[in-house]
Amino acid sequence: MARGRVTAAEVLRGLLGENDNSGGGGWRLPRRKPSTPPVIRVVDRVVTDVLDLRAVEVPYVLEFERCQFESAPDLRQANLAGISFSDCDLPGLEARNLSSSNDVSLLGCRVSDLVDLTDAEIAGSVLLRDSRFSVPGGLCVHGDRLTVAGALLAFGIHTEGEMRLAGARIGGNVNLGSAILQNANGFTLNGNGMQVGGNLLGAFTSHGVVFLSNARISSTLSLSRAKLSRGDVFEETTDPHADPSATLILDRVDVSGDLELDRDFTSLGTVRAVNARVGGTLSLADAVLDAVSPPAVGTDPTGSGRALHVDGAEIGGDIVGRGVRIKGQLRMVDTHVRGSITIERAVVDNPAADALLTNRSQIGSNFVVRESEISGGLELRGITVGANLDLRGSRLIKPGTYRHQPREKPSLDIGGATIGRDLICARGEKEFVAHGGVRCRRATIGRMANFNGAVLGYKLDSHALNAMGMQVQELMVNVVSPPKGLVTLRQARCTSLDDNENFWNATGFIDLDDFRYDSLAHPIHLRDDAQVEQRLRWLRQAMRRSYHPRPYDQFAEMLTASGNEEHASTVLIEKQRLRYRAVAEGMRFLGPLVLVWSFLQRSMVGYGYRPARALGWLIAAWVVGSMWFQFKGPLVVINDDDHLPWNAWLYTIDLVVPIVDFGNKNRWQTPGASQWIASGLIVTGWILATTVAAGLTRMLRR
Repeated sequence: MARGRVTAAEVLRGLLGENDNSGGGGWRLPRRKPSTPPVIRVVDRVVTDVLDLRAVEVPYVLEFERCQFESAPDLRQANLAGISFSDCDLPGLEARNLSSSNDVSLLGCRVSDLVDLTDAEIAGSVLLRDSRFSVPGGLCVHGDRLTVAGALLAFGIHTEGEMRLAGARIGGNVNLGSAILQNANGFTLNGNGMQVGGNLLGAFTSHGVVFLSNARISSTLSLSRAKLSRGDVFEETTDPHADPSATLILDRVDVSGDLELDRDFTSLGTVRAVNARVGGTLSLADAVLDAVSPPAVGTDPTGSGRALHVDGAEIGGDIVGRGVRIKGQLRMVDTHVRGSITIERAVVDNPAADALLTNRSQIGSNFVVRESEISGGLELRGITVGANLDLRGSRLIKPGTYRHQPREKPSLDIGGATIGRDLICARGEKEFVAHGGVRCRRATIGRMANFNGAVLGYKLDSHALNAMGMQVQELMVNVVSPPKGLVTLRQARCTSLDDNENFWNATGFIDLDDFRYDSLAHPIHLRDDAQVEQRLRWLRQAMRRSYHPRPYDQFAEMLTASGNEEHASTVLIEKQRLRYRAVAEGMRFLGPLVLVWSFLQRSMVGYGYRPARALGWLIAAWVVGSMWFQFKGPLVVINDDDHLPWNAWLYTIDLVVPIVDFGNKNRWQTPGASQWIASGLIVTGWILATTVAAGLTRMLRR
C-alpha cells in the first residue's frame, strides 16, 4: 500500500495544536476521542525531513505505525509521555537524554543507523521486539547509562554491529530471547557495568563477543540454548591469562541468582568469568564449550585453549556439569564453591594438556567427576574438598606434559589437597582408568582413599601411583590389574590397608620406606602361615628383591600390635635373611662365608627370634655330648684324692650350661678328640643359652 508523504513540520504543527483544518483539505494528525488517553498516531506515512523534538515537552504518547523516515528523528533532551515506532523504517534515532513517562518502543522496525539512548530516562519499558538494527562494524544501539524503570525486551531482534548498554540500569528483566546479534570481530552486546533488577534472559545467537563484565544481575542470568561464536581475528597479547578467543566475558559479574549456561548452550570460544560472583548455581548441564584456540597459539600450555575460565570466582551454590561436552581446558584456579561440583557423563577433550585445572580451589561439599571421558590431565593441587572427591568410573587418558620438563604429568594430581571424607578412584559402571597415574603427594584425606577396580598407569617408566606423605584412615588398593610404572608410598600413613596381589605385582619398583599402616582390612589369623608367606612374597616382588628393612619392620610391628607375635618373628627372620644376602652380595670374597653364617643362625636360632629352637639345639648338644662321653668310657680324674663317681650326663650338662657349675667340668681330663668335643660343647652352650635367656627376657618383659 502506498504511503502518503508528510513533512516533519506538519507533524510538529499537529503536535502543537496548529493543524485544525476543519474547513478544507490538508493533512491532519488523527486524534483519539476525548475519553481516550492522549495518544497521537501517525499511520502509513513517509516523513520527509527531520522530526525535531529536541528539548520539547510533548504531553502525548506518540505512535508511528508503518511509517518511513527519511531522516533520523531527533528526540534529544525531549520530555515525552511515551513514543512507539511499529513496523517503521528509520535511518537512526537520536534520543540522548530523552525522558519518557511511558514505554519507548521499536517493534518490528528496520533501523539503518545508530539508535542513541545515552543517558535516557524511561519510566516505563524499552521494547525492541523483532526489530533490525544494521550498522556493520559500528554501534547500532548506544545506551550508556540508560535508565529504565521497567524491562528491556529485545526478543527476536537482529543486530549488525555493537549493542552497547554500558552502565545501563534496568529495573526489570532484560530479555534477548531468539535474538540474532552479529559483530564478528567486536562486541555484539556490551553491558559493562550494567545493572539489571530482574533476570537477564538470552536464548540468542551471537557471532561476536558478549561483554558483560562488572554487570550486576539481581536475579538469574540465563543463557540457556544460546549459540555463541566469533570471527577469526584475534587480538595479539603476551598476557598468559588473556583469552583472545573469548565469546562471553563475565569478569567480576555479580549474579544474585543462578548463572545458566546449559541446555544446549554452545560456545565456539572461551567463556570467561574471572572473579565473578554467583549467588546460586552455575549450570553447565548439556552445554557444548569449544575453546577454538587461535592458530598462533599452537604451543599454548593450555592445549586447545581455555573453554571455561573462572579463576577466583565465588559460587554460592553448586556447579552442575552433567552431560557437558568441552573441547579445551576447564580452568577454575582459586575458585570458591560453597556447594558441590558435579561433572557426570561429561566429555572433556584437551589432549597432552590440563583438561581440568582447579589448583587451590575450595569446594564446600562434593567434587564429582563421575563416568566421564577425559582426554588430558586433572590438576587439583592444594584444593580443599569438604566431603568426597569422586572420580568413580571415569577414564583419564592422554595426560599433559610439564612446561619446562620433558616428562608427562599425572592424569590426576591432588598434591597437597585436603579432602574431608573420601577419595574415590574406583570402578563405577566401568573401570576407573588413569593412564598417567595418580599423584596424591602430601594429600590429607579424612576417611578413605579407594582405588578398587582401578587401572593405573600405561608406561613402564612413569609413575602409576605417587602417594608420598599421604595421610588417610583407610587405603584400598584392590586394583583390577598390576599398576604399570612406579608406585610410591614413602612416608604415607593409614590406619587400615586393604590390598590385593595385583597391586604388589606393579611393573615398577614400589617405594615403601616409612610407609606405616596400623592394621590390615583382612587380619591374618594366628594359624594362617600361608598368608604371611604370601605377603612376604609380595614384599620381595614389590621391592624387586632388593633389601629395604623398613617395610619388614612395619609389617612386624603391625603383627605385634595385633597380638600375632609368632608371625612377627617370621617376618623379622625373613628381614635378617635378606640383610645377610645383601651383605654377601657386597663382599666379593667373603660372601659365601656370610651366607653360611646366615644359614647357621637361621636354622639354629632363627636369628635370635626363635629361642625355643635354641633350647632344642641345647638339649640336642647335651644328648649328643653325653652319648660321646658315655661311649668313650670313664674319663681320668685330675686329682687322685677326689673320689667323684663318673657320670657322662652330669659332666656334659656342666659343659653345655654356662655360668652354673655342677662340680664335674674341672675334675676330669679330656684327652684326644674328647678335648675338642668338650670345647665345642662349651662354645655351643654359651651361644644357645644366651639366645634362650634373651627370649625369656622378652617374654618376661611382655
